[in-house]
Amino acid sequence: MSNRAISTELIELGERIRKRRQEMKLSQESFAEKAGISVNTVSRIEGGQTAMSVEIFRKIIEILETDANLLLGKEGGGTEKQESVQEVLCRIQKMEWKEQKIIMQTIDSLIDSFNEYR
Repeated sequence: MSNRAISTELIELGERIRKRRQEMKLSQESFAEKAGISVNTVSRIEGGQTAMSVEIFRKIIEILETDANLLLGKEGGGTEKQESVQEVLCRIQKMEWKEQKIIMQTIDSLIDSFNEYR
């Protein structure tokens, strides 16, 4: 892969990170603090000017409550519906097992009820 392709991918990744950060109404300052990096580093990541470690990428995924594939653009042009479902799944995954179980039982009941009225 050429350097140009890598830099284009970094720029696109940075744009997706910036877009998601803004959707979550996080300033670069608060985002940097949560990620344990400088505001300058956030700016450089969002501008596609620097790569990041796997550790920082994991922190970013957690802070932005999203999936790595979405940030990497690997969802095949994911629709808004797919992104919404993925965001909910990410939030559920961060819960304790007991809470996940309650959520899953509730979802099952809602789906069953919905299917009865179809």
